[in-house]
Amino acid sequence: MRPLTEPETKTLFEKLATYCGKGIANLIDDPTAGSDRHVFRIQNTRVYYVRESLANLATSVKRDALLSLGTCLGKFTKTGKFRMHITALPIVAPHARYKVWVKPNGEMPFLYGGNVLKAHVGRWSEDCPEHQGVVVLSMNDTPLGFGVSAKSTAEARRLDPTGVVTFRQADIGEYLREEDTLFTT
Repeated sequence: MRPLTEPETKTLFEKLATYCGKGIANLIDDPTAGSDRHVFRIQNTRVYYVRESLANLATSVKRDALLSLGTCLGKFTKTGKFRMHITALPIVAPHARYKVWVKPNGEMPFLYGGNVLKAHVGRWSEDCPEHQGVVVLSMNDTPLGFGVSAKSTAEARRLDPTGVVTFRQADIGEYLREEDTLFTT
């Protein structure tokens, strides 16, 4: 595992900023973690979010023997873009700036890979702009996944019930649908 380069860090933070906004500072300097801060490390093309003390201990393990460490946030594609994985949801959800709560009748269509329709929305964050990263939650605040807003909040209010409010990017159903490839190297 190695620290991220400057361009990799910039790409990662731009992607995280679409979901967390200024909450990125809380990811690095987490006040609940005590004196041990978290860092971002890369192994092959995958980016991990790990405590600094564990990252320092991992330097004594050979690179080809170390498969993963910490929480996998996503991976860099061959073109240099960063793609977030569903494993990043517990890290991103508490710091999300915009959220969409889905009614119980809309949870299963979302978890099977569908987008969020207006008829399935219980409530959403105010002043959410178009094409902004949002975290999708159930009505009891359980994180279900994340996506991108299809319309702004004001435009979404005027949509018909079958209109798409949020485009799905990842959901917790991926743990079952992609269990063969989710954690492969």
